[in-house]
Amino acid sequence: MVSILKTDKIQASHGSTIEIPSGHKISGVSGAISVPGSIVQVISGITTTYTNVASTTFADTTLTATITPKFSTSKILIIISQNVGSDRDNNSAACSLQLLRDSTVIQTQTYISFIEAGGASATKSVGPWAVTHLDSPSTTSATTYKTQGKITSTSNNGTARFQWDSGASHITLMEIAQ
Repeated sequence: MVSILKTDKIQASHGSTIEIPSGHKISGVSGAISVPGSIVQVISGITTTYTNVASTTFADTTLTATITPKFSTSKILIIISQNVGSDRDNNSAACSLQLLRDSTVIQTQTYISFIEAGGASATKSVGPWAVTHLDSPSTTSATTYKTQGKITSTSNNGTARFQWDSGASHITLMEIAQ
């Protein structure tokens, strides 16, 4: 026989600790129990879609992930490793990258420079843009995080290239209970 206990508050009768005996656990539906500092959910995104950015205005780089926080007080830990490079044939490009929550810019990094030398036989210059950011979206609505890039300076019409040569870019979103 199962009993149901209905109460608005649980309080220790002595001290401030309520003990759950070994071998027993409290369970509930996903999101029903929140322990501050615990990971509530993890969402990841990956793209290998090649994106060429030659513009001086920000453009999407195809790296995106959407999370629906279970608690409005949660923080979202964002971890990004984005494949960024420049074209070749004696061109160079410096670019700015930004991280957005929906349409709001939450972080910008400028002057990532890639230089190619050696003419038509030059090798590609590719490196990761690594970001770790802790965000407080204050919502339980679906929230999309994405990256954008733009050219800030160039020689010989250099461009910034994302996910070049089938390189993969990754974004991980972790909801952290507060």
